[in-house]
Amino acid sequence: MSHTYLTTQELSERIKYNPRTIRNDLKDTVLIEGIHYIRPFGGRKILYVWEEVEKDMRTSIKGTVNAMALQ
Repeated sequence: MSHTYLTTQELSERIKYNPRTIRNDLKDTVLIEGIHYIRPFGGRKILYVWEEVEKDMRTSIKGTVNAMALQ
């Protein structure tokens, strides 16, 4: 399976969030290292795995919709 790796800037353009919001609010809370992003070669650079981010965005929407329907 091939993956699409994105920088923070590229991810921000796709999901329409400010790069600072991704780094400060989403990383390590919603976006988890090893699932949604990696640090290639143990470095400081972060690359986001687009397929995992997109999958979880869609799952979160379904969960929210289902929870709202139960109320």
